[in-house]
Amino acid sequence: MNPLSDFHAQGMSLPHIRRIAADRPWFWLRAGWHDLRANPLPSLAYGLLFALGGDLIILALLETPHLLTVSISGFFLVAPLLAAGLYELSRRTEAGEKILFIDSLKCFARNGQSLALFGLILALITLMWERFSAVAFALIGADSTPIASAYLNEILFDGQHLAFTATWFLLGSGLALFVYALAVVSVPLMLDRDADVATAMMTSLRSFMQNTGPLLLWAALLVGLTLLGFATLLFGLVVIMPILGHASWHAYRELVE
Repeated sequence: MNPLSDFHAQGMSLPHIRRIAADRPWFWLRAGWHDLRANPLPSLAYGLLFALGGDLIILALLETPHLLTVSISGFFLVAPLLAAGLYELSRRTEAGEKILFIDSLKCFARNGQSLALFGLILALITLMWERFSAVAFALIGADSTPIASAYLNEILFDGQHLAFTATWFLLGSGLALFVYALAVVSVPLMLDRDADVATAMMTSLRSFMQNTGPLLLWAALLVGLTLLGFATLLFGLVVIMPILGHASWHAYRELVE
């Protein structure tokens, strides 16, 4: 059975998806930079929250390296929902409005039920990944290392667990790609059109299926720039996350009619 056909058969119409050129993600980044310049204080406030929140999590989990590893990978799973306020800033800027940081937070109350349900889905996926990772690391005895640096060295660099490491990264990447396909336009669509969760996720999946090449490039840019932010002890995220959040709004606007 084709889930998209079943969806239409139940009388639920999905938005039309545009086909885009392969280089469009670079234009989204430029548009994200323009939105950052148009909303510098509220945008950078979101970036600062990302950076400080991430630093606090890392400091709290330094002595529990398994959770530290999972929290970093889980960040990529929940980031689309955390960036909702940035989407709202771009949406209002596009409409010619100038709003404050506090005004952008009101987006979570609009279509809040759908956003909360989508957040629950992301949280459950993250929890499942954490439990799987906990069991996997315990089986090879890697969770006995109390210091994060020694833990990462044992897993990644000493050569004793290459097969495990490769498998873990492969499974994690596959899960992240699946979540990305379901989320790439979901939250902006729920904010912009009050769409329900099923409509938003199916539209996102269709966007990915019809524009796989450009959206794989966009995924690589998201991951690469976010890791660059992590490499600066997360303070690079102060600027990087607002640009990516605003750019994701423009991705949605170009992909979905």
